Amino acid sequence: MLRDSLGKFQQAVKTVRFRFFSDIIEKNRQNPRVLFSTIDVFLNPRLEVPGVIPMDLCENLLEFFVGRISDIRRNIQHCSYEPMDIPVTHAVLSDFEPISLFTLLDIVCKLKPTVSPQDIVPTLLFRKVFELIGPGIVAIINSSLATGCVPSYFKHATIQPIIKKPNLDPTVLKNYWPISKLPFLSKILEKVVANQLTAVLENLELYDKFQSGFRKRHSTETALVRVYNDLQMASDAGLCSVLVLLDLSSAFDTVDHHIMIRRLREWVGISGVALDWFTSYLSDRSFDVYIGDSHSASSPLFCGVPQGSVLGPILFILYLLPLGPIIRNFNISYHLYADDIQLHFTFRQNESSKLRLYRCHKQLDG
Repeated sequence: MLRDSLGKFQQAVKTVRFRFFSDIIEKNRQNPRVLFSTIDVFLNPRLEVPGVIPMDLCENLLEFFVGRISDIRRNIQHCSYEPMDIPVTHAVLSDFEPISLFTLLDIVCKLKPTVSPQDIVPTLLFRKVFELIGPGIVAIINSSLATGCVPSYFKHATIQPIIKKPNLDPTVLKNYWPISKLPFLSKILEKVVANQLTAVLENLELYDKFQSGFRKRHSTETALVRVYNDLQMASDAGLCSVLVLLDLSSAFDTVDHHIMIRRLREWVGISGVALDWFTSYLSDRSFDVYIGDSHSASSPLFCGVPQGSVLGPILFILYLLPLGPIIRNFNISYHLYADDIQLHFTFRQNESSKLRLYRCHKQLDG
């Protein structure tokens, strides 16, 4: 009877799981992001740190993450090269529009209910009592937008590391993914700013037209179709093609804040209080490592766009805006998806283009 009951229970669980995920797939046929993340649940299950947590693990991971980024930045070959054709951009965003309680309520309802150890109130409870606390939240956000100042509480991230693969040694620090979590309140503020920023970027077409990352109506599919189409057309014309795939190491974590502000000012046209807000947003950031009931000391972040944030991906693709003109100067085709770069060019069999690609590579190193 026990075996029979256990078998029926297991079958019931399988049936419910099947219906649950089938429903997700059916409802998101046109949403590749949800489909891929659903598949990832099966192929790469997230594992918590197993076993007893050593007292110094949090501190060791903190030092490891800080040291890794420092090593990468030391090895970057800095150069002063900037493309000559910097677009003449007038001030497109000098201040932010204040938001209403109705608009904020819509943002809160649509935001993914993430959880951070810093959250004073659980996200689900926050939503339920929003009618009571909403006016106060609106006042905080509008004050930040008007003064160009981001509260320090919004700029501290908590890293909750997970093992990359089940069979990896949990005592080896490089085997952990640093999953960054920010307070839910900070994501609300970032979403307000992101909505106004992306509206300007889309209306004035300030994005790199060959950037498919973190943009509406763009995805990994658009990047793949574009590159595949170019290579197929070259093949039909009897030409040879060379494709180089680049993946930048810790690209989000090594963004230089001074250069980022210069990009926003010169390439996008942000000024005034809006530029002050982004300067405040990037400055004086910090993080700590949190595992179970243990956590490390806090460490400052002198570079990088915030991982796990709403604005981080948008700022990163704006940071890469000069990359397109650099590549085009060498008559090389390209397509970007965030920090993944596809370089490709065509030539006849009796032509040599290797040196051209080499010279482009030397400029990209900077």
